[in-house]
Amino acid sequence: MLFFFRMAFRNLFRHRLRTIVSVVAVAFSVLLVVFARGYVTGMADAVSMDHIYYDSGHIKLMDRGYRERERLLPLTYPVDGWEDGTLSEMMAELEEVEGMTMVVPRLKFGAMISTDDELVGIVGWGVDPDKELTFTNVEDFIAEGRMVESGKMEVVMGSELLKKIDKRVGDKVTVVFSDSFNSLTGATLEIVGRLQSGIKLLNEGMFYLPLDQAQRLLDMPEQTTELLLVTSSRKAVAKVLPEVKNLLERRGAQERYVALSYRETSDLIPWMDLGELIYNQIYVFLVALACVVVVNTMIMIVVERTQEIGMMSALGLENKGIMQLFVIEGFLLGLAGSLFGALLGFLLTSYFARVGMDFTSAVSGFTTDVVFNAVVYPSADMGNTIFAFVLGVVIVTVARRVK
Repeated sequence: MLFFFRMAFRNLFRHRLRTIVSVVAVAFSVLLVVFARGYVTGMADAVSMDHIYYDSGHIKLMDRGYRERERLLPLTYPVDGWEDGTLSEMMAELEEVEGMTMVVPRLKFGAMISTDDELVGIVGWGVDPDKELTFTNVEDFIAEGRMVESGKMEVVMGSELLKKIDKRVGDKVTVVFSDSFNSLTGATLEIVGRLQSGIKLLNEGMFYLPLDQAQRLLDMPEQTTELLLVTSSRKAVAKVLPEVKNLLERRGAQERYVALSYRETSDLIPWMDLGELIYNQIYVFLVALACVVVVNTMIMIVVERTQEIGMMSALGLENKGIMQLFVIEGFLLGLAGSLFGALLGFLLTSYFARVGMDFTSAVSGFTTDVVFNAVVYPSADMGNTIFAFVLGVVIVTVARRVK
């Protein structure tokens, strides 16, 4: 076998230009696979995590009436605890569920801000600042100032929203809204932070204020519109969700409250999963396309070596040995091309994983309801690199063997 490897290696250098072209074709296809897989994986993970952070948590618990009218942000279907207990007691009991790490309360409501030209409709988020900073990555998006603090009449707003209302950090803003009794009221709050994010919702569709202040202004003590239940990981949801539902049943609250996994509350995540499956087939096609060059090279080699093949047969080399020789040549071509392609693809993916790919202009037409970060960071995962490398070697070798 070592003899065949030496001969195959020597044969590759008979026509160096032809070998280089074959190696480059394989390398380019493998590079595309590494980058495309990293891009798709990174985008799918980001879509899932952004949805979890800014919409559903790993599990979302809310009133069934609120679930049906969620887009209207009604305040008449709050989460306010068990029938015989308070919201704090309910949250404490949920946190005791095995696999649960945190319960994050949010109180969402519709509001308006008046400018010189128009009324700007936005959504207010009453949040527990400490839990919000611990659970989400919102701290990474604070370009100026700080997060709101409990007990203070202050807000954090996105850059585009501040530009629209002509305000900046340190200014005061008057927000108009309807409370839980449907009475129109307003409040003046200090702007203490500015968000700069690729997520349109954070940039221009909402603002943060402390949960205790939101509850006071809306006349909703010990009430929220939703609870986000945070598990140890996305994989743990399948185990924790039944436990949460069992707790609701034991407490006699299954008719009032509903608990949904992050996948059940997203229209986008299932499409991303489907996209990953489709792309897995495209990766194979990309490498197979490069094999056209390799197969063409092999055919030319066979034609040129007709006399040599006949001589090897006359010297007693069986057809099986001759076939092994050409398969080994294909293996070496695939190995060299896949190695270069995988390394270059990993370096390229690593670069964009640091700087990101900005699609802000492309998604400018998206509504704030779509929680999607316009800056995509591909996943520079060694597993993707190894997958593409092995795929390249196997497909090129098999293509050589078939011919």
